[in-house]
Amino acid sequence: MLGLLSLAAMPAGVVLARESDRVTLRAATGSILVAFLLGWLAILQARRAREYVQLTLLRAGGEGTARVGRLLGLLGVLLAITAALAVGFWGLLTLFAD
Repeated sequence: MLGLLSLAAMPAGVVLARESDRVTLRAATGSILVAFLLGWLAILQARRAREYVQLTLLRAGGEGTARVGRLLGLLGVLLAITAALAVGFWGLLTLFAD
């Protein structure tokens, strides 16, 4: 669940900036941090789930769910890092454009 929220955080920030008069696109870049943190928490939660599955000798099940959660969390973290780099370069370009 956290992995899916991580993937949805950045598009939700963009939609919020587009639909709202009070939120600008620059302010919506805070959703990048939210996506990063949620992705990191998804990875940690998946690690704990895999440890629990190993502890119960695979009787508890859920190993596939833990893998999917780890994958979604990793994807969310990587997309957040990519977005942060893009916003950083955009900031440099606007700084030196003046």
